[in-house]
Amino acid sequence: MIQPEYLLLIVGMGLVTYLPRWVPLFFLSRRELPAWFVEWLDLIPAAILSALLLPELVTTGDPRYMELWQPELLVAVPTFIFALRTKSLGGTVVVGMALYWLIDKVM
Repeated sequence: MIQPEYLLLIVGMGLVTYLPRWVPLFFLSRRELPAWFVEWLDLIPAAILSALLLPELVTTGDPRYMELWQPELLVAVPTFIFALRTKSLGGTVVVGMALYWLIDKVM
């Protein structure tokens, strides 16, 4: 049997996950947003992705220190160029995996 505290915890976690997504969707779905705001919102995924990837690509060790010639960065640059030119998600994944495998064999 589930104890009431656990049930309350699960419901609370669901609410704090669901409400921040639902509230803006509910209130902004009926409005026409300014073009500059829509363009700004389009940049958020790229900003988040770069904030997650860049430290992993240019730093290493514990404590972290900068090292630019890591295999991950050497693979990421041509993979990024391939992605920009082809706009193919599947092709980008295959190219990135193949280059990572190749650089692992070479280095």
